[in-house]
Amino acid sequence: MLHHVSIRTANIFRSIAFYEQLGFAMEEQFTTGSTLACWMVGLGGRLELLQIPEPKPAVDAFSDEHYVGYYHLSFEVGTLAKSLPDWMLGLKTKLDAIDQPLVVLLTPQQQQIGDRVFEVAFVADPDGLPIEFLRKEG
Repeated sequence: MLHHVSIRTANIFRSIAFYEQLGFAMEEQFTTGSTLACWMVGLGGRLELLQIPEPKPAVDAFSDEHYVGYYHLSFEVGTLAKSLPDWMLGLKTKLDAIDQPLVVLLTPQQQQIGDRVFEVAFVADPDGLPIEFLRKEG
C-alpha cells in the first residue's frame, strides 16, 4: 500500500492553502531537521509537503525535454463532479478567494484509454508541478 507522495515546495503555507482547495486536509505537521513539513489527506491519498530552503525551479514537465523522474500527480474527480470543466471552474473560484491563480496546463478534453473515455485536464500547483484531473465519462 502506498503510504504517501512527497512534494518539495518553496512555500509550504501557499501549498497547504492550494491543496486544501483540492479537498486535502491537514493530518499532521512536523519538522525534518530545520525544514517544515506536513501530511495532508484527501482524494483517496496522502501527500507530504516539505518546504525547501533556497529552492530551484521545478522541471517543466510539459516541455519537449526528456527527463527521468516523476511526471505528475493524478486525481480521479468523478465522484466530486458531473463535469470536469464545471469542477475546474469551482476550483478557480476557490483559488481566487485565497489569491492564488489557477494555472491551466491543459484544458479539459476527452481522451480514450483502453475501452474507456475520460475527461482529462492538467493544472500547475503553486510551484509549477503538474497535476492531472480525470473524470470517467458515462
